[in-house]
This record gives sequence, structure tokens and C-alpha cells, in this order.
Amino acid sequence: MTPASAADPKRWWALAVIALAQLMVILDGTIVNIALPSAQRALGMPDADRQWVITAYTLAFGGLLLLGGRIADLVGRKRAFVIGLAGFAMASALGGAAAGPGTLFAARALQGAFAAVLAPSALSLLTTTFTDPKERAKAFGVYGALAGGGSGAGLLVGGLLTEYLNWRWCLYVNVPVALAALIGAQVFLRDRSGRRGGHLDVPGVLLGSGGLVALVYGFSEAGPRGWTSPWVAAPLMAGVLLLAAFVWWQHRAAGPLLPLRIFRDRSRAGAFATMGMATIGMFGVFLFLTYYFQAVLGYPPVRTGLAFMPVSVGIVIGATQIAARLLPRTAPHTLMASGMVLAAAGMVLLSRLTVHAQYVPHVLPGLLLVGLGMGLTFMPVYATATVGVPTQDTGAASAALTTVQQIGASLGTVLLNTIATGAAGRHSRAHGPADSGTALAEAMVHGFSVAYWCSAGVLLLAALVAALTVRRGKPSQAGSKPSA
Repeated sequence: MTPASAADPKRWWALAVIALAQLMVILDGTIVNIALPSAQRALGMPDADRQWVITAYTLAFGGLLLLGGRIADLVGRKRAFVIGLAGFAMASALGGAAAGPGTLFAARALQGAFAAVLAPSALSLLTTTFTDPKERAKAFGVYGALAGGGSGAGLLVGGLLTEYLNWRWCLYVNVPVALAALIGAQVFLRDRSGRRGGHLDVPGVLLGSGGLVALVYGFSEAGPRGWTSPWVAAPLMAGVLLLAAFVWWQHRAAGPLLPLRIFRDRSRAGAFATMGMATIGMFGVFLFLTYYFQAVLGYPPVRTGLAFMPVSVGIVIGATQIAARLLPRTAPHTLMASGMVLAAAGMVLLSRLTVHAQYVPHVLPGLLLVGLGMGLTFMPVYATATVGVPTQDTGAASAALTTVQQIGASLGTVLLNTIATGAAGRHSRAHGPADSGTALAEAMVHGFSVAYWCSAGVLLLAALVAALTVRRGKPSQAGSKPSA
């Protein structure tokens, strides 16, 4: 055991606090989705505006992550963690008490902004707290399980709260969770103070955050408006130009927002790329199966949430019981590539679903394979992407990894939805007018099937990238030396 780990006897309690905060952020990404129809009715929200309940959060979260990571490096990770928790709790309470759509939109944007401070500080605290390879593997196993399984759990919790209480509790529930994490942070978390003499890269903030906001907005609008809409093309083009200018500026800035030296290591760059493609492929599961369970199989919200639980269970088992045990003696690229192949196989099974499929024999095997594959992948990706990063850059590296996830989720949702919609339309035209409910369902399921095949292809590409780019060295050495 390293001296750093031995000097902190409360490190496992610290992991519990970090995990609780991370779970709250991950849950919030999906828990509100289930409550959205009820919130829309209660607040008299027009159909054209309801997407902003989701978009306000994703824009602020995705756009401000790099800033949040650098704040953690400058003011101290523990202090940033506490600020993020307190702000997230207040924003959640404001949203739960909202009397109109505008207040709810503002509260969701505030939630995203404070989550952008909280998430990178949580991951960087984990990185600096656990330095022994075996303990590090266990800690990142827990973190990877929460990161992958939290979205599915959010659907279940959202269904339960909406059905048995009301939609406001999908926001109020964050308040006691955040307060418990705040108390735990004061008792169990240890961290040095921020960097003396450090300063914030203001041009980098404007270019990087502006580019990410533009990209996330463009992706979110592509679904309802179409790719040819100027409301989609202009933000996407602006986002690419701003991010290109951001990269140029980071080469020149004295104290860059995102030090590009983080990406010089081949293994770390490969881990980032694997994470991006994994999230692109993964989000097809939650997007399409939600519609499949409710619109095709007729499941109510709570049953829909329960139906997703095998994904979360598979991720937990894959991350904590398999990957965490194997990582100290197995090359990380082996786990990543194997996980992506398993998840791709699960997508292929899901592509065979029909309107008359049954849950246990037809849906469950695919969900379990996807969950196990994601758990095997996420855990070594987190460990490889953050090990060997200089202490002063851990917040920036953590924020960059979370940003890749966020962009991958936004891009995957839009791309796969576009593919599924187009395939469903072609199916309807080829088989005559879809006048009956059965014909509509068949066209919808055909579209989902095509999208699942595309997801499988992306996941297999991620497996190839992991196998070719991540070094075969042990994870304790990944990122600590220049690539061969």
C-alpha cells in the first residue's frame, strides 16, 4: 500500500461520499425524463418548450465542464466539490417549487452549471485519494458502475416518484441526498488547497465553453428540426470553429483551461476515444427501449424502469466484480475491447426484437450483455484516463473525460434517433400506408432494429480503437511514461 493511501484511514468513507454525489448527478440526467409529461401538464407548458427541461440541463452541464474542472484545480477539489453539492441542492429545490415553466428551465440550467463543478471534482478526488493499484481498481469499479448504471436506475426512481408522489419529488429528492453528501464531505474528504498564483484562462473559457454549448445545442435541436435547419447547422458550425480556436489558444496560453499535454499519452487518448464511442452506442438502449416498452409492449412508467434494471445490474457486476478484480493483473485494453464486443453482441440480440417479443427470452439477454460489456469498459477507461496525470491537472483531465461522455451522449441520441426515424419511414413506404396500430409499431421496431445494428458497429469500432491505442502495460504505469 502506498503512503498516500495509508495516511488516509477514512478513504473508503470518502469513496462513499464521492459515489453518493456522482450517483445524484447521473440519476438527474434521466430521472426528470419520466416526470416530464406530468410537469408539462401541471405547469401548462407548450409542447414546443418542453424540451428545454432537458436541454437547459445538458447545455449548462456539457458547456461548463471544462470550466468546472479548472475551478477544481484552482480553488481545491474538496472546496469545488462542496460548492457543487450546495448549488445543486439549491437549484433542485428551486425547480421542485417552480410555479411556471421559466422557473423550471432556470433551475435546470443552474443544476447543470453546478453539476459541471461537482462531477470533475468528484472524479479528481477519487484519483488523488486512491493511488494503490488494487485499491484504485476497486474504487474505480464502484465509480464506473455508478456512471454506467445510474441512468437506468434514474428511470426506475423517476417512475416510482412520479407514480406514487408527484413530479416535483424528482427534483426534491436531490436535496436530502446532497445534504448527506455535504456532511460526509466535511468529515471524510481530504484535499490540499488550490494552486497559489493560479489564474483562470478567460479566453479559453469563452472559446471552450462557447464551442461546447453550441455543439450540444445543435445536436439537441437536430432531432425536432432536422439536420438541414439553420438552427442546427449554424450552431454546429459555430461549435466546430470555436473549438478549433480553443485548441489553437491552448497551445499559446500560459495557464490553459485544458492543458493539451493530457492527451499526448497514447493510452490516455485511446481511453478518451473509447469512452466517446461507447456512450454514442450505449444511448440507443435507453432511448429506443423506453419507447419500445411503453409504446409497443404497453408498460407503465414503473414497469419500464424495472425493465431497465438488468442493464444497471450488469454494469455493476461487470465493473465491481469482474473488471475491478482483473485490472491489477490484466492489461486495460483487453478489458475495454472485450467489454465493447460483449455490448455489441447485446445490441445484435436487441436488433432481433419484434412487436410480439417477450421480455425474459428476447429482451433480457441483450440487456445483460450490454450491461456487462459497459461495466467491463467504463471501469478501466476511468482508471486509464486519469492515472499518471499531474496533480495540478487532475480536475481538467476529469472534466475532459466527462465532457467526452456528454458530447457522446448528445451525438449518439441524435444520430441514432435520425437513423431509426428514417428507417421506420422507409419501412412504412415499402409496406403500404401504416393505418393500423400494428403497422405503426412494426415500422417503429424496424427503425429501432436498424439503429441497434449501427450501435453495434460503433461499439465494435470502439473495441478496435481500444485494442490498437491503449498500451499493453499494467494500468499502474499507463500514462506515466511517453508512449512507445
